[in-house]
Amino acid sequence: MQHQNLFVFDIETVPDTEAVPNLTGFTDPDVPARREELERYHLEITDGRNPFPRQPFHRVVAISFLEAEIERDGEREHYYLKELRSGGEASFDEAKLLQGFFRYFERLRPRLVSFNGRGFDLPVLKYRAMKHGIACPWLYQAGDKWNSYSSRYSSDWHADILEMLSDYGASARIRLNEAASILGLPGKFGVDGSMVAPMIDRGEVEAVRDYCETDVLNTYLVYLRLMLHRGTLDLDGHNRAVADVISMIEAEGGERPHLSAFLEAWGEASGNRFLLDG
Repeated sequence: MQHQNLFVFDIETVPDTEAVPNLTGFTDPDVPARREELERYHLEITDGRNPFPRQPFHRVVAISFLEAEIERDGEREHYYLKELRSGGEASFDEAKLLQGFFRYFERLRPRLVSFNGRGFDLPVLKYRAMKHGIACPWLYQAGDKWNSYSSRYSSDWHADILEMLSDYGASARIRLNEAASILGLPGKFGVDGSMVAPMIDRGEVEAVRDYCETDVLNTYLVYLRLMLHRGTLDLDGHNRAVADVISMIEAEGGERPHLSAFLEAWGEASGNRFLLDG
């Protein structure tokens, strides 16, 4: 199957404290206390190595995505940016957020692009969809044994940049911020993942979505450079796709200040050299 669209996505989460009583028997209703109990549990099962909750114990608070149309010229691809946005309503509802995501995915049937999406984002989305009774048959039924969303090495279906850059674990698994730093991209600025839970506690859902969108932009720009390196894009195709991002930010930055801030940070990181020389 030749996909007609890229779907670059990222999620933000907070710990699912509702699951704590069933998990450990800890019944104190205080949310901070339950978060500490969830960390205690994960430290216990990892012999003190990692307090970060496993995938089922994350509540999704933001899903952001970038959609780009794929056009082909022989072996080469060209990407045409269509939109960058976040799902959900101003008042947060995880079930509606997930329903919207999977409904859009089923309609688009795209090539997924993520950074650690196979290890974290997509498993979280699956567990949370199961919690709310949301079906997504195309995710499992599309393709074949070797080429599908479930096939680890099928980057035409799900291009997990972390997996691809590390040669599927043969070398170190780096962070998105690290890849961005050598490519002259903004990476993390202003907000990082550790700040999401406090922001949600303060009701700053829109600010979390804005942050999530900047992660999606970083992911897309790293993907463009990787596709240039692999020969899927040529230099002109890469630069035209980057110029599309800049044009979108310039057109929408007035109403979406986080995009203008991204462009400013990008200029600082790159020395205002956004396109590659031939």
